[in-house]
Amino acid sequence: MRSEAANRSALISTASYDVSLDVRQAADPDVAGYTSRSVITFTASEPGGSTFLDFIGAGVHSVFLNGRSLPVGDVVDGSRIRLDNLLAENQVTVTGTALYSRSGEGMHRFVDPADGKTYLYTQYEPADARRVFANFEQPDLKATYTFHVMAPAQWEVASNGAEVKRTLLTSDPATACWDFATTLPMSTYITAILAGPYFKAVDRWESTLDDGTHLDVPLALYCRASMAESFDTEHLFGLTKKGLDFFNRLFDFPYPWGKYDQAFVPEYNLGAMENPGLVTFTESYVFTSRATDAQYQGRANTLMHEMAHMWFGDLVTMQWWDDLWLKESFADYMGTLGVDRATDWDTAWVNFANKRKAWAYVQDQLPTTHPIVADIPDLEAAKQNFDGITYAKGASVLKQLVAYVGFDAFIAGSRAYFRKHAYGNTSLGDLLEALGKASGRDLAGWARHWLQTSGISTLSLDIIPGATDDDGGPAEVAIVQEATDPVTGREELRPHRLRVGSYDFDESGALVRTGSIETDVAGARTELPQLAGRQRPALLLVNDDDLTYAKVRLDPVSEATVRASLDRIDDPMARALCWTALWNSARDGETPAALYVDAVAAFARAETGIGVLLNILDNAVTAVERYTAVASRTAVRASFLATAAAELDRARPGSDQQLAWARTIGTLSRHDATLLPRLRGLLEGKDAVEGLAVDPQLRWHFWHALAAHGQASAAELDAELKQDTTASGRAGHATAMASRPDPEVKAAAWNAALEGNELSNQLLSATITGFATARTELLEPYVEPYFESLRKTWNTRSIEIASRIVRGLYPAAQDLPEGTRPEEHPVLRRTDDWLAANPDAPHALRRIIVEQRSHLLRALCAQAAVVSSATPTAPAH
Repeated sequence: MRSEAANRSALISTASYDVSLDVRQAADPDVAGYTSRSVITFTASEPGGSTFLDFIGAGVHSVFLNGRSLPVGDVVDGSRIRLDNLLAENQVTVTGTALYSRSGEGMHRFVDPADGKTYLYTQYEPADARRVFANFEQPDLKATYTFHVMAPAQWEVASNGAEVKRTLLTSDPATACWDFATTLPMSTYITAILAGPYFKAVDRWESTLDDGTHLDVPLALYCRASMAESFDTEHLFGLTKKGLDFFNRLFDFPYPWGKYDQAFVPEYNLGAMENPGLVTFTESYVFTSRATDAQYQGRANTLMHEMAHMWFGDLVTMQWWDDLWLKESFADYMGTLGVDRATDWDTAWVNFANKRKAWAYVQDQLPTTHPIVADIPDLEAAKQNFDGITYAKGASVLKQLVAYVGFDAFIAGSRAYFRKHAYGNTSLGDLLEALGKASGRDLAGWARHWLQTSGISTLSLDIIPGATDDDGGPAEVAIVQEATDPVTGREELRPHRLRVGSYDFDESGALVRTGSIETDVAGARTELPQLAGRQRPALLLVNDDDLTYAKVRLDPVSEATVRASLDRIDDPMARALCWTALWNSARDGETPAALYVDAVAAFARAETGIGVLLNILDNAVTAVERYTAVASRTAVRASFLATAAAELDRARPGSDQQLAWARTIGTLSRHDATLLPRLRGLLEGKDAVEGLAVDPQLRWHFWHALAAHGQASAAELDAELKQDTTASGRAGHATAMASRPDPEVKAAAWNAALEGNELSNQLLSATITGFATARTELLEPYVEPYFESLRKTWNTRSIEIASRIVRGLYPAAQDLPEGTRPEEHPVLRRTDDWLAANPDAPHALRRIIVEQRSHLLRALCAQAAVVSSATPTAPAH
């Protein structure tokens, strides 16, 4: 609890940890845990007072406080170890048995199906270090750490600090003890251990900064041995060096953490984690199958994001999880900035606008949205707050702030913030003080509007025609802002610094920018006198260049232009913003989803940005399967599937576009059997598309579609698994097996996910995905058991696993019967009944249910959308 953490940090200050872990028996599946020993020195401001340590494990063996043995049965209560009669200076030693994890929380243990080797890594955020060693688990009790690990001698072992000594045990030469250098002060949640027969590559980065400081940073990369052939270490080292060059100069604070290791680990719950000196990433970033340029760029963005954390989050850390945005929003912004300025990619901000902000827009329209600076009373709330608001909306708002104060002032303020608060903890006021001094602006009002309110502004143009038909322009043009905070219900009109772009057709027929107006928007209506009385262009684009965070509605003429000529917009950012406007219109039920699908079918082939193409194809699939009225869905799907097949054949052989269309066909084919013979032909080698590599990832994608129609037997899927014994192959097999349209198969998948404990986090998600791939009638029997199981699931599983089950098994794939209202749907009513009957359910559980209900209601409302009879005509060109 936040209040308990505040009381504890008021009483004590931590100085150091010396942690020893014994994982030498990790490869034995019958050994559930390992010995963990913590020696902690700390001071107390009130001698004689009491506090507590955190530890979650199989048991505590001993507790010594200031040389005195404490009775374990008296001081251990669940996950807490009580410490009474403190001195001014204290040392506590706790020895216990910690447990290996299969959920990705704490010390995760993974057995590689390819070769049977065992791998370990840790993941703690927000509060799972206590699953590995006893500690004061809160971000503001920073300390130094010295780690010692006993493990099989042939393993690679790493931690935050550099290895200083490795000693073979004389009593057991097959075991070694690794001693690591003591770290600089950091929080518990960013400490880390990696152990196993990992493949390791090494390099180093050297640089002399402008002030003459010379940096020499050892670099290392890790992945599982079975993936080494696919590990593009040279490319990753190159990106790492570019990032270190960029951020060290940008922040004017030398990288402080010594070495820079990056490990790509299996069954990871996150994209990555910023442990200083040992960053961990999902191994899905090791591309064992064909990957698009957008996937490589996405990986680079994550790499830069985590590197920015070495300053934002690790060097300077939030006081408590209310200010999680202080690290995540900045890292999200800086990750995109790093890709844009330090690499050869030139579409970083386009992809940010089209995909990253789309995540924020979705999250910000849920009933559970919250301010960027959130109210986080406990750790369950903290776990749920790693969302689109904290990351993508926060980054979008920072981009708006940069436009507001200027980039140079923003960086100057950041530099001052690092220098003043290095190795410390901060809150919102500390950052605003630094940025305010650097920019000369009072940012209190900006912070109130953008950081302390919820919801999204909607911006549109109000265009009043001129008095005569021949004056060529409107009498008035104004930006209209609508914004209501969904939490408070109050109108919340925010200040925006933005551009309005004018686009017209040139002689070649391209739709090009012919003018741009930069303006400050404040209040409900902002006049644009520069556009009054002038010939109106074919397209007026509010928020051109994507400077602010807002949902944009196209005016009728501009919308008609976009729907007729989207492929002719020559600027990639403007094109991406128009795609976003069309998608928001479909999601909001303003226009039928089928119109969005039509736009994708007509213009996707001309989209040059692969990141945008992948996003709009995913949106189109969602539009077909979730947002299109059931009466027309079969026809809309069949038409789009035919388009996808034609585009697959038309695409340049071996191109990213070709792969994107192949993946789309696989996804759509889960619901339409028309192209299944072609997919089987591609799998069996009887059919081929020039340049298309049907590699393991794509093979499982196609098998998923075949299995969903009962056209893949268990024997065939097992045979495929024998050809692909990787972790991703095992997940693909689990998904395909659970996708088969057989009541017994669905029952087995349901029981494995809900009742069993054998599935790891990765296989649990794969099984849930397969279970949910089914006709509604096959899943109908599980609606009531789902709601009946919720409290038990939440109470008996870890937060990570329970969240996956509750979110994944919600009966979301529902259709709106003709002639009924969305809110009358029986699943919505059953959801409302559960919420009403369970007001005392944990807040995090209720939040997931409320969000799933909102997604379902949005889908049903979109299905009810009808075509407006007043659709304008696009200008001639």
